[in-house]
Amino acid sequence: MTDQVTRWIGQHAHPLTTLDPAAPPTDLLPLADLVGDAEVVALGAAARQTHELSALAHRIVRLLVEERGFRSLALEGDDATRVGLDAYVSTGAGDPRALLAGARSFWRTAEILDLVRWMRAFNLRHPDDPVRFAGSTVTGPVPALDGMAGIEWTLAAAAIQWHERTGDKIVYWGGLAHTAVGTPAAPTGHRNAGSHLRERFGTGYASLGLTFHHGTLPATVPHPPAQYAEAVLGSAGPDAYLLDLRTDAPPAVRTWLTAPTSTRMIGPGYDPTEDADHHVTGGALTDWFDAVLHVRTVTPAGILSPTRTPG
Repeated sequence: MTDQVTRWIGQHAHPLTTLDPAAPPTDLLPLADLVGDAEVVALGAAARQTHELSALAHRIVRLLVEERGFRSLALEGDDATRVGLDAYVSTGAGDPRALLAGARSFWRTAEILDLVRWMRAFNLRHPDDPVRFAGSTVTGPVPALDGMAGIEWTLAAAAIQWHERTGDKIVYWGGLAHTAVGTPAAPTGHRNAGSHLRERFGTGYASLGLTFHHGTLPATVPHPPAQYAEAVLGSAGPDAYLLDLRTDAPPAVRTWLTAPTSTRMIGPGYDPTEDADHHVTGGALTDWFDAVLHVRTVTPAGILSPTRTPG
């Protein structure tokens, strides 16, 4: 079966010829068609601290803004209004590098800084049709949910309420365990944000998985165990590619795509000696995602050095 799956992936994968955000999006255009009329497109990263997946997410944001009219970015991990980034992309107020120094670690990278500067440049070119950060505040009744279940509900509710208030189409960039379309058993053991968003938007919620095979974060991430989806994704196709999971497939391939599997989910506390603990499991690729964008090898994101105060 594995040989059939790898051949099928090799035949149907759309190669990504570059991860440079400034490059023309020609190789990503199939993704613009794939998301269709979606109101929310989620970029679920298997790790937030890699250069390659962050650069790829930046490229997708640009594509969706420029080719599909998306105008809000929900960037998971902090509050753009609190940090001052929303004001910066809207008015140019402040120094984005200094503003990011006050954000959570997920955001203090050269790749996020590059994205923020691009948003500001886009708004200078399109003052009457700007791109902005989606608000993260939730108003109204809140269900009695404890722990992560409450956090997941809040993440989804913030995006839903922002869409209702503004009408903007939203790119949601976050962690894979939050954005994948989960069930009570997968991928998080409770209902996650992706599940809430799929319930609200139906096919208007497009779930994209940004996965990788191995690399450094800077800790070394080894090749995945054979039971992980990445073990097959990384042995097939180009070094970086887009794969539409809704593509017709022969029975053996469809069996693999719809069978319960595991996939990497690596946070900032990753311990390479306990690599097997850093994953989500229990669902199928086709349950979690509409498509995957897979990169074989990753390297660390560029950590921003602390800003210095003159004097």
